Amino acid sequence: MKKIVVIIPAFNEENAVGIVIREIPKHLVAEIIVVNNNSNDQTAQIAKEAGATVLNENRQGYGWACLKGIDYCKQQNILPDIAVFMDADHSDYPEEMSRLIKPIIEQNFDMVIGSRALGKRERGSMTPQQIFGNWLATNLIKIFYGVTYTDLGPFRAITFEKLIAMKMQDTTYGWTVEMQLKAAKMKLKVAEVPVNYRSRIGISKVSGTLKGTIMAGYKILSWIFKYL
Repeated sequence: MKKIVVIIPAFNEENAVGIVIREIPKHLVAEIIVVNNNSNDQTAQIAKEAGATVLNENRQGYGWACLKGIDYCKQQNILPDIAVFMDADHSDYPEEMSRLIKPIIEQNFDMVIGSRALGKRERGSMTPQQIFGNWLATNLIKIFYGVTYTDLGPFRAITFEKLIAMKMQDTTYGWTVEMQLKAAKMKLKVAEVPVNYRSRIGISKVSGTLKGTIMAGYKILSWIFKYL
């Protein structure tokens, strides 16, 4: 039986995080880790009440939160076999997690990306700039790195051994693309599986603001060209 942990970065997601935790298939996971990323609402309390391990990371940034979850796992006596990352806003379908871990468990893949492009997206769940950004980034990766991705989606699974070997660095918006670029450079065995996607609860802190959209685009493109 593989030890699987779920890492969920969360910034002001009090209306969604409890629902996300409750919908995760508990029989598959050893621990659900919510990293409270400097929230000023009840995110941490609600996550704890829903049964998650809650960590606090006051440095603002998606990557900071993910790194906090990884560091916590590294401190445990028994390291996890697989780490699953998902968002706290209920845009992903937690019950689809079995799709992500199946190729790792049954076919020895190193990493699996949940592709929203291959699944069904609820109308309005992704902004036009998100759709274009994903298209541009994945096409640039294909041109420059020779690896085909269809999405930079946050719902993903990776063996903990390979995750540690990546020595992840990005602390903000470039986390997902950094992971996929490093997987390409390391020639990892990577799969994509279709996942469905719905409108998030609340307003996005990234695509929902002009600043967030610009910064996310800048970080994604900078990682792509940095690793050439």
